[in-house]
Amino acid sequence: VELAESGGGLVQPGGSLRLSCVASGVSVSTAPRSWVRQAPGKGLEWLATFDPDRRIPNYAASVKDRFSISADSAKNTWYLQMNDLKPEDTAVYYCEVWGVRGRGTQVTVSS
Repeated sequence: VELAESGGGLVQPGGSLRLSCVASGVSVSTAPRSWVRQAPGKGLEWLATFDPDRRIPNYAASVKDRFSISADSAKNTWYLQMNDLKPEDTAVYYCEVWGVRGRGTQVTVSS
């Protein structure tokens, strides 16, 4: 599988972004799909997982009330809607499935 993230950019505090991840090479429709991030100088942080076998996605406490993960299996794509962004959300965001990550998309939150 190959993954390609998009949708990052520069946004002011309080703003929103929607990240997309397109998978190619194999269908991921039955797989748990996640988003993780890496802030400057820090390790990878898991953010959210969409599991087709579960009714409710899982979220890290740091983003639970602000971020939302969803998926469109027909498009082999999943998303991360990010609202009320904070400077501490600045990071490279990666989508992940079966232990595979894409190249990431940069999100910078700054005024």
